[in-house]
Amino acid sequence: MIHVCPLSRLEETVVRTRAAHILSVINLGTPVVRPTGISEENHLFVGMNDIVAPQEGLIHPAAEHVDAILGFARRWPRSAPLVVHCYAGISRSTASAYIAACALAPERDEAEIALALRAASPVATPNALIVSLADAALGRNGRMVAAIAAIGRGADAFENEPFELSLA
Repeated sequence: MIHVCPLSRLEETVVRTRAAHILSVINLGTPVVRPTGISEENHLFVGMNDIVAPQEGLIHPAAEHVDAILGFARRWPRSAPLVVHCYAGISRSTASAYIAACALAPERDEAEIALALRAASPVATPNALIVSLADAALGRNGRMVAAIAAIGRGADAFENEPFELSLA
């Protein structure tokens, strides 16, 4: 199971789910306190801004970020949950959870996973650039991008509620 949350709810989500791995997809330099019980090797920090095109002074999602996310997801042993977070739990984290689910369950239809994401979180608005880069990396020929476009933008919110995305 993949759990998604905002930074403000990271500790409680890890404790509640008994997660053993954390993926932080957040601005470089943002302080993220690793919850007790999570080892350094089970925590990946990917520093990037929540943007969909290059902007001066900001770090846009790039292929190396997506490769790091996919590599971490593939190394996750799945014996305990994975928690993915960004600052608000709305865009970078939902995109990362979606691409991890697509990579770890390649037999599942991309649209089915996107619909499961929307059902789990009416607020989720996956970062389109992260999804596009992963679509190319996974050889999905635009299906991931189309599936996320089909669920549309999530409801407006300052911060998302923690939710889970199943791999099954």
